Amino acid sequence: MGRLTGKVAIITGAAQGMGAEHVRNFINEGAKVAITDINEAAAKQLAEEMGENATYFKLDVSNSDDWKNAVEKTEELFGPINVLVNNAGVGIFKPLEDLTEEDFKLTFKIDELGVFLGMKAVLPSMKKEKMGSIINISSVSGLVGAPTGVAYNASKHAVTGMTKGAAADLGQYGIRVNSVHPGTIETPLAAQGDVADYVNELVKGVPLRRAGKVEEVSKMVVFLASDDSSYCTGSQFVVDGGMIADL
Repeated sequence: MGRLTGKVAIITGAAQGMGAEHVRNFINEGAKVAITDINEAAAKQLAEEMGENATYFKLDVSNSDDWKNAVEKTEELFGPINVLVNNAGVGIFKPLEDLTEEDFKLTFKIDELGVFLGMKAVLPSMKKEKMGSIINISSVSGLVGAPTGVAYNASKHAVTGMTKGAAADLGQYGIRVNSVHPGTIETPLAAQGDVADYVNELVKGVPLRRAGKVEEVSKMVVFLASDDSSYCTGSQFVVDGGMIADL
């Protein structure tokens, strides 16, 4: 039996990248997973690859009707939801003087409102079960500041704060809420052009002297979804190779 046998999870932004890694690890550990993303074609392809323990839905995390649909259909297919991974996010990095109101609103629409709506949507299901684990993917940018990161820093700090507030609210129902804070992680985007040069510079200041791997973040998410973390709530779990240790 896997560590997540008997768990039913919704994972957002799950069609590719780090979200897809979470899906694969959850299913390998025995969970049933609803793969949700605005990229319906990619979500469908991943669900077909994963087999009978996966399904998919198109989900705009900033749309409460989409959330209602995803929760209802997941319950119909797999039963009550006891894990939510709020993984979907957007990052717009510009100096403050170049950052527009539209940039700021879009960042908060996905990174903050999307997390809020997700927690609200799964709450009735988790309350019925008298248990649950909500995992909000934040960032080291949710703990410190960075140049060009005004909107992203603000949204990820908001996720950190919402996580603590929700943990205080929901502990009485046996629902745990934690945040995960990745640092510099190897992704396809991080290997491209100017981004790769920027990442290489960042890595020089990381005590472990390398970027993290998506599977290293995903292992932390699996831990928080599992009963191994049964007394962990309202906390920040940092996966950054020591990046912010001396800040």
